[in-house]
Amino acid sequence: MDVLNKICFAALALCLAGTVPAQDAPEISQTWCEENAGFDEWDFWVGEWKVYSNDEKKALAGTNSITKHYANCLIKETWEDVAGNGGFSINYYNPVRSQWRQVWVSNGYSIDYTGGLNDQGQMVLEGEIDNYQPNDSTRFRGTWTPEENGDVIQRFEAYDKEKDTWTVWFEGRYVKQ
Repeated sequence: MDVLNKICFAALALCLAGTVPAQDAPEISQTWCEENAGFDEWDFWVGEWKVYSNDEKKALAGTNSITKHYANCLIKETWEDVAGNGGFSINYYNPVRSQWRQVWVSNGYSIDYTGGLNDQGQMVLEGEIDNYQPNDSTRFRGTWTPEENGDVIQRFEAYDKEKDTWTVWFEGRYVKQ
């Protein structure tokens, strides 16, 4: 197991810690996540991607690797922008709450949000972005929309308290490599 997988597994274990005491944990098959509803809802995002700005410039923003792990119980994201900066997220479906959760960490900020598929088949998560400088937190929303051609549109929005509105933080078009 490489270091990144160990970190990913440890982060998932921390997220799930305290949900069921170890001595009371039920036996679960090795393929439980593969066999149950919900765990495949975000499969449209899995792949190796080039990400472009979703505007008239269509500038390359970076690359993103989205992979499934632990018998489809976890989606791991590894992002690198064109300047060489990166970020990492773990994503998992919680069947008890019928919702997805993403925990993202990058240089300077982290995001923690939950949600699920809406009626249009978009993955929509809402929560908080914590900006390390200037040491504040803001409501944050991400929407992933699968396109008919296989692309995925990813739209991030931050809530502007003063204007009482959502503003676009980033919008990109994922194109399979």
